[in-house]
Amino acid sequence: MELQTKKGNALRLLLVTLLVPALNIAIHWLIFMFFRDSGLPPVANAVLAVLWGALGIYSIYWSFNWMVEQYPDQWQRRLLPFVFIGPAVLLLGWLLVLPTIRTFWLSFFDASSVDFVGLSNYAAVFTDRLLVTALRNNLLWVAFGTVACVSLGLLIAILADRSSFEKLAKGIIFMPMAISFVAAGVIWKFIYYYQPEQQQIGLLNAIVVAFGGEPQAWLSMIQPWNNLFLIVILIWMQTGFAMVIFSAAIKSIPEDMLEAARMDGAGEFRIFFSIMIPYISGTLLSVTTTIIVFTLKIFDVVMIMTGGQYNTEVVATQFYRQLFMYQNAGYGSTLAIVLLIAVIPVIIINLRQFRKEGGF
Repeated sequence: MELQTKKGNALRLLLVTLLVPALNIAIHWLIFMFFRDSGLPPVANAVLAVLWGALGIYSIYWSFNWMVEQYPDQWQRRLLPFVFIGPAVLLLGWLLVLPTIRTFWLSFFDASSVDFVGLSNYAAVFTDRLLVTALRNNLLWVAFGTVACVSLGLLIAILADRSSFEKLAKGIIFMPMAISFVAAGVIWKFIYYYQPEQQQIGLLNAIVVAFGGEPQAWLSMIQPWNNLFLIVILIWMQTGFAMVIFSAAIKSIPEDMLEAARMDGAGEFRIFFSIMIPYISGTLLSVTTTIIVFTLKIFDVVMIMTGGQYNTEVVATQFYRQLFMYQNAGYGSTLAIVLLIAVIPVIIINLRQFRKEGGF
């Protein structure tokens, strides 16, 4: 009899704890339907929707947390992590994992996603002239962009750290990080602007003409160096990011270690290569891999500056063209997967570095 009573209580507890979150979600679904079909003014509808969204998320979390708290301590310890990270995992799975799987599946089909073509799209990526050019340009971005950003960021961090104008110098170098790649593309488009047989309003050509030189179509005629002129924009924007991270890492080097090296007769170059670089090697790797990811998925600058013309195509711009302009879902999906495969090893290296440093 006592066993049956315990089972009955456990069943009632389960039903009640499941009913409360279910009722909460149902109420919010009805509120969502109301906002979707309401005739309220757009501004009032938007304000109320934002308030409801914040309060709604809180109430749903509260109801699930209340549900877990009704169970014994051992079950609370098991279930609470799922309450807090479960929705985020589901959202990431819905927005990232499922689209990735679908994209991978579509990469094995033709342009209309009807006929199965196997690995033909992948073979085309590495044989089609335009796609090979895009892959080559991505390698140029990775090689020159990453090396320049990391080198200049580290150099500026060390020099600024010893300057009396450290804050001002770092503020100026970091300032481009405050704008988007699209805005940077618009700014640099005016710098490289070229008007044949007219007064040059582009900054670079105006300087060239002022010194008696001939104006140049920097982004169209000077190939393949025009890719390097585009990479300059990445360097201008990301050097500040590298500088800030390196500066924080350099300041964490114990001062007594540097003083001991100087007392032993070590020069500044010896200190730099034998003490500083090994000490900040983890930060160096993290910044390098992060900038590599930026360069692999570069899109905005190329699209704004040249639209991918004049042999400046990169994988991301080709993906955009194939999928949205040429309606070739097979090629587009394949390029997206190739880009993902290129990024995955870099992300794995970053995660291992975080784990090594005790990040998680």
